[in-house]
Amino acid sequence: MSRPLPPLNALRAFEAAARLGSLSRAAGELHVTHGAVSRHVRTLEEALGRPLFVREGRGLALTADGLRLRDLAGDAFSALQSGWTAMQRDRQPSAFVLGCPGSLLARWVIPRLERLALDLPTLTVHLSAQEGGFDDALTGLDAALLVGEAPWPAGWDVHPLGPERIGPVVSPRFAGAATLAQAAPGALAGEHVLHTASRPQAWPRWFQTHGLDVSTLRLGAGFDHLTYLLEAAVAGLGVAIAPQELVQADLDSGRLLAPWGFVDTGGTWALCARRGNPDARIPALATWLRDRLA
Repeated sequence: MSRPLPPLNALRAFEAAARLGSLSRAAGELHVTHGAVSRHVRTLEEALGRPLFVREGRGLALTADGLRLRDLAGDAFSALQSGWTAMQRDRQPSAFVLGCPGSLLARWVIPRLERLALDLPTLTVHLSAQEGGFDDALTGLDAALLVGEAPWPAGWDVHPLGPERIGPVVSPRFAGAATLAQAAPGALAGEHVLHTASRPQAWPRWFQTHGLDVSTLRLGAGFDHLTYLLEAAVAGLGVAIAPQELVQADLDSGRLLAPWGFVDTGGTWALCARRGNPDARIPALATWLRDRLA
């Protein structure tokens, strides 16, 4: 008699840790504790009788068994996701499945859904939060709203919507906000700034753009997701760096300040679909998004 499959939660935790290369990032994506992910991985290793991860410097590396299980689990969860999305679409055949990173979904798309429904009343959107990037096939999606840079996957039609702009933001509640608001960008040299693991190059690029020595960059509290980073900034915990589009409402309300404005990153907001998709809703949505970003 064959052994039963390991617990689904354990496989899900392992797959996330293997894909993200970090137990902490997996915990953040799954909204559980680091210890819970560690226990799930240990459960699999004990059942298998062999390690799935080994320590490599300050990080983790997959063993041969870990690589094999990562591919098996990734394929299985991808198939489940694709099948589940197809079943949802069968139930709601008119829904347009739009994928986007969680931070864009929470801070930009959701606040504009009412306006979207008014402007494009025949478009019924089903939103799918995506973490960890999009596969080349855009599996289970009609289109993806994202920020990226060329080269794009060969199998995509890309509708550029507008440039991405980033800049430091700080709450008036932050102890040093008044001083920073009157200072030159160099005032951030040596300041312990808030940062996110999802955008590790944001601060270095900004320093370089302003002619500042990147070696003077001091990283303070870090967050796995941009959404958490911005909430920390609003709470007055320090200076964060953020895309202008995601903090504009906070700037308008005075919850955040942008002492030095925003600069282009070279990235582009884009609506992406599988190449050759004839769905007329895609260019219509691209036009609407372009107008909103403008």
